[in-house]
Amino acid sequence: MQKVVIGDDGAVRVITINRADVHNCVDVETAESLAVAIGEFAKDESLKVLVLTGAGDKAFCSGADLKASDSLMSHDFVESAGPMGFARLDPGKPTIAAVNGYCFAGGMELAAWCDFRIASANAEFGALNRRWGVPFVDGGTQRFARITGLGAALYLIETGVRIDASGAKELGFVQEVVPAGTALDRARELAEQIAGYPQASIRADRKAAIQGLAMNLDDGLLNERRVGFATLSDSEMAEGLERFRKGDF
Repeated sequence: MQKVVIGDDGAVRVITINRADVHNCVDVETAESLAVAIGEFAKDESLKVLVLTGAGDKAFCSGADLKASDSLMSHDFVESAGPMGFARLDPGKPTIAAVNGYCFAGGMELAAWCDFRIASANAEFGALNRRWGVPFVDGGTQRFARITGLGAALYLIETGVRIDASGAKELGFVQEVVPAGTALDRARELAEQIAGYPQASIRADRKAAIQGLAMNLDDGLLNERRVGFATLSDSEMAEGLERFRKGDF
């Protein structure tokens, strides 16, 4: 059985962690497969948006497979992608997490790696790694604070509290809460919408926003101009402006 399943629908790629029997936790084979799948998505120009999810309705991802934790620190992608196979990668294109059920520990890191998160009403979040003395090493200490602010991030990290989907939305970790069982459908709907837009400006704005987190405002504004101006000759932009002139809004 494949531990990571890839499915393409037009310009949208869906990557599914396929270990529902163990709440989609990530072992070394899964980590390596995630790194390869993300890399392939980045290189394929026919693919515009990535959706990440977990098999079944009980878990998105419950984090690293603690029964195989040693091997997660020594596989071929540890340095380039991180122990769980994603933390240091950036495909340069929009990514969406479709969160169903448990999203714990490293699973929260995987969700945070995505640009934004759609959660089913039955989703649950928490830094449960706190219980076993396991640190975040796949981006949690960096991305949580960037998403929710430092206070909320430290609240999650230090207490290990479990919160439901609505609580995660209140903290800003989740952007939409949808009925149970529909997170993937909603994520795909949004992915198709995003894929239908001119892509150069989306990727430029995404890049400038992410890079700007490490810059002061003046440098960020200059970087935004540099990255954005590079797309002004894009043919899709010219076509879009022509549609606007003709009244197609």
